[in-house]
Parts: sequence; C-alpha cells; structure tokens
Amino acid sequence: MPANADRAHRLSGLLADNAGTLLQRWVQLAGAELQGRLTVAELERDLRELLDTLLPVAGRQAADVRTGADFTELNTVLTELSRRRARQNLTPTETASSVFALKQAVFELTEQDDDPALFRELITFSSLLDSLGLLTFEAYTRAREEVINEQEVQLLELTTPVVKIWEGVLAVPLVGTLDSGRTQVVMEKLLQSLVDTGSEHAIIDITGVLAVDTQVAQHLLKTVVAARLMGAECTISGIRPQIAQTIVALGIEFGDITTKATLADALRHALRSDGLSVVRRDQVGA
Repeated sequence: MPANADRAHRLSGLLADNAGTLLQRWVQLAGAELQGRLTVAELERDLRELLDTLLPVAGRQAADVRTGADFTELNTVLTELSRRRARQNLTPTETASSVFALKQAVFELTEQDDDPALFRELITFSSLLDSLGLLTFEAYTRAREEVINEQEVQLLELTTPVVKIWEGVLAVPLVGTLDSGRTQVVMEKLLQSLVDTGSEHAIIDITGVLAVDTQVAQHLLKTVVAARLMGAECTISGIRPQIAQTIVALGIEFGDITTKATLADALRHALRSDGLSVVRRDQVGA
C-alpha cells in the first residue's frame, strides 16, 4: 500500500470507529453556535449525512475538493445543506461554523495520541475542513441570490395584478416604477388574462406610477400594442396634471391610444364602447 494511503488510513479508521461519538459531539458543538435556531433532530440529520460522505475522503488533500471526482458526492451534500440554511434564514457564518465545529470534535478525539503520523493527517484533515467551509459560503451566496430572485418575481406579480372590473373589462393598476422587467411581467399577465377571460377592453392605470419619462412611455406603448394584437382595446388612465405636463414637455406621443384622467373615466369609456352607460338611480326615468 502506498505511503500516503498508510498515513491516511489511521485517521479515517479512527473516525469511522468512533463515528457515533464523533457525531454527537459535533451536533453539540454546532448546536451551541446556532443557539437553538435549528432543532437537535434537524441538526443531527444534516450532520450525519455530511459525516457519512466525509469519512471516505477524510485523508484526501484539500486541493482536490473542487475538481476531484471523489468529492462529487460530498460537494452535493454540502451544497444542499447550504441551500437549506439559506432558506432557513441562517447566516453564512452560522452555516460555515457547523462545518468548522467538526475540527474541535476530531481534535478532542485524538488529543491523547502523540503519533507524529496522525498529527500530519490531522493537519491535512483540518485543511480539508477549511476548504469545505469556504465552499459553504459560495453555495450559501448562490442560494441566497436564488431566493432574492424568486422574491423579486413574486413581488412583481403581487404589485402588477390584473383585475376584472366589469364583464369584458380588465384593469392593471400600476404602482411605483415601471422598468423592462416589470413591463414584461405586466404584458404576460395581461395577455394571459385576456385569453382566459375573453375580455375586449384593457385599462392600464398609472395613477400610482411615480414618474413618466420616455422609457416608461415606451414600456406602456409595448404593452398596449401587445394587447391590441390580442384583439383588445387598450386605454391608459391616471394621467394626472403633473404627468400630462411631463409628457408634453418630453414630446411623447401616444398616437391613437385612448387616455383618461381617472380609472372611472376609462371604465365609462369601455362601457360606452360596448353600448352601455352608467346613470345615477335618481336620474332613471327623469
């Protein structure tokens, strides 16, 4: 057997023979860092899975962690662990600390042994854990970015509702800033709603839009054109005096697109287009 394998064999065997005791001590140390943010059962399940995949490579060089085929399963387990921690709102430090806590557990297990060969193996193992800890930071960061992106999409959907306000009439009340990403969401939701409801009128209300510039106007025009291609007449409402002045100053042209001051005006326009009218009850028969 090669010399390197001989050196690695003793530590790997020692860890495997004491896996149960090692796991319990690891859970205890990692739990102290997390201060109750995970249950003991959750922590033990995660660390047991990590330990089971770590033991077979415990004597390998840390340089092989990223590219070595033997570390593929370990990287997968570690990545999934980091993803769960990110979605559980733990910090990257708390996530990496769970990995680093294994060092103390292993040192306590071997502290009475003065074999120089074992000491060299411990140095290699410690370096391996350092590399794994850094990988948790990277995996955690990617997972948090995914969570943030998902939340942004959900927020866009919540802030761009498509509301059926009358038979055959849909309204999209916009609030805040209108950019390319949000315009795409508005367009997709509006077009799908037109198909689902068979509506022939769509009202885009910009009462809550903070400001209208050339870019915002272009986004609105794209949405109107897309709705028209679906056979729906589109009206833009919520043109406040300040917005109207800005549009004129910028020289923005809405062409033949109908614009109204309020959502109520736009609704009345849509109803008149269908041959309907709204009158006060006390005016009926007058």
